[in-house]
Amino acid sequence: MPIEFASVLIFVGLAAVFLLVTLTVGRLLRPSAPNAVKNASYECGEHATGQGWFNFNPRFYVVALVFLIFDVEVAFTYPVATVFRRWVARGSGGAALLELGLFVAVLALGLGYVWRRRDLDWLRLPRE
Repeated sequence: MPIEFASVLIFVGLAAVFLLVTLTVGRLLRPSAPNAVKNASYECGEHATGQGWFNFNPRFYVVALVFLIFDVEVAFTYPVATVFRRWVARGSGGAALLELGLFVAVLALGLGYVWRRRDLDWLRLPRE
């Protein structure tokens, strides 16, 4: 066991040495010519326009979080579905089905909440 751990420590040490050597050689060899154009802010290759602080609509992040929740649901549901037949053969299929149904019900409740609040609408119109 200590020999195997020593090999991991040697590997981590060699990786750190490699990193330090490559960064040092790069710093010594690369040219350094700073100027105002190189130090200017840019976004995706475009010149910055306006201020950096502005009101940003967070709807994109809400939709992304809802997608992430249901992506995680699929990631947790798929393994259960693959071994469900084995659980039924052992006699614990009812409990597994109940747990899976409860899990999906909680997520459906969350989807209903988000839908009711109209957070999935990309363009939100004023309520009547």
